Amino acid sequence: MDEATRQVEYEQMLLSRYLHLHKSKGRRKDSTLERSAYILLSRIRMQGPMSIGQLCDAFGLDASTLNRQTAAAVRAGLLERIPDPDGGMARKFRTTAEGEQRLDEEREGTVRSLDRIMADWDDEDIAAFAAYLKRFNTDIERLDGRPWPRP
Repeated sequence: MDEATRQVEYEQMLLSRYLHLHKSKGRRKDSTLERSAYILLSRIRMQGPMSIGQLCDAFGLDASTLNRQTAAAVRAGLLERIPDPDGGMARKFRTTAEGEQRLDEEREGTVRSLDRIMADWDDEDIAAFAAYLKRFNTDIERLDGRPWPRP
């Protein structure tokens, strides 16, 4: 392993530590969404209505985990079950207006936090950092075989 990869490992470890310390269970202090709901709503927003089977494939999680997460999101008014728009047998989940609003609020809160962290960064540095993060994540997705949709 080369020294640069060791530095990436170390910095990644610190990043995960900071996220844990500054958030309650992976959330900002003023967050209104649980981490699993934030990720679930984000995926459904990008991809459109999804069945439990599609969510299992997308997340690499078992159906019981996703049944719990989607049930909690439905109870919270963030998701709703609908007939498959393509005419399939499985019912699908789509975000509600409340889910869309809460996701927007969560995302904006996260952006404000990042703006505070990177307040002294040049726009070019922020863009380069974003490009490297995207490259890092897409390479993980390529190895995992589960690409995420992007805007």
